[in-house]
Amino acid sequence: MGLRLGQFRIDAIQAGLFRLDGGAMFGVVPKNLWATRVPNDEQNRIHMGMRCWVVRSEATGRIYLVDTGAGTKGDDKFRRIYALEDRDFLAEGLAALGLTPDAITDVVLTHLHFDHGGGVTRYKPGTTEPELVFRNARHWVTREHLETAKHPNQREKASFLKDNVEPLFASPLLSVAPDEGEAYEPGFGTIHVHGHTLGMQLPLLEADGKTLLFAADLFPTHAHIPLPWIMGYDMRAIDTLAEKERVLKRAHAEGWYVFLEHDAEHEVVTIGYDGRHFGAGRFLKLDEV
Repeated sequence: MGLRLGQFRIDAIQAGLFRLDGGAMFGVVPKNLWATRVPNDEQNRIHMGMRCWVVRSEATGRIYLVDTGAGTKGDDKFRRIYALEDRDFLAEGLAALGLTPDAITDVVLTHLHFDHGGGVTRYKPGTTEPELVFRNARHWVTREHLETAKHPNQREKASFLKDNVEPLFASPLLSVAPDEGEAYEPGFGTIHVHGHTLGMQLPLLEADGKTLLFAADLFPTHAHIPLPWIMGYDMRAIDTLAEKERVLKRAHAEGWYVFLEHDAEHEVVTIGYDGRHFGAGRFLKLDEV
C-alpha cells in the first residue's frame, strides 16, 4: 500500500534477507543481553533484512531509490557466508510497484558497503563483467564517503567490493550528494553521520506535519536504539554514540518515525524515552505512519 506524505509516495522493498554475526552486530554488548531481543542461529548469526525505499515525487516527477541491498553478483561461497538467496528481490519489488530499473531517476546511497550498494551493479548475461543497473539514474553519494570508498582503510576495505563500486566510480552517473541542510528537493533532506563510516547520509522526509527518517546503519535494528548498543563494524564508535544521542533526542522531541533498514521483523518505530534510556516506542508498518 505504501505511504502518502505530502507530495511523496513512499514504498518499501525488501531487497533480501541475510545474516551477520551477532557479536559483531552488537559490539561490546554481551550475548546474554542481545540474544533476548534478536534471535541467532547455530553460527551465532542474526537474521537481518535489506529494506529499500522507493520515493515518488508528484512535485518533480522524480523516482528515488534509497539503497539497493546486496545485489545478485555473489558466488556460492558469498551467499553461504551471509545466507543470501540466489534471487533478485530488488527487481521483483520494483516490478510489484509497476516499475523497471530504467524508471528510477535517482539512486540515493546511504553508503557503499556491500549490503547497501551491491544492487547498483549486475553481471552482464553470461559474463562476470559488471554493469550499472539503473542506467537513467543519477547515483548520489556524499563527498566524504566517496573518498572513504575509493581509499578505504584495511578494516573497512572488505565492505567495498570491487564489482560494486568500480563501475560506479567510472560512470558519469555518479554525483556528489547535497550537503546536510540542503535537499534533493523541498521536503527531502538528509542527515550526515560519520561514526559507522565517513559520510553516511540518512534520508529525511518531512511533510504533513510528520518526519520519517531512513535510519540505515545508525539504527540498523530496533535493538540498536539504546545508546551503548553500537555495532562492532562501526569505524568510530565514540562518534556513533554522540550521533545517536543527537538524533534520538530530536526524534523523540519531535515525534519522528524511524524506518529500519536491517530489522528482519519491524519496519518502522517511534522513539521512546523513560527519562534515562532511549528505546523503541511503537512498532508500525510503513503504511501505518
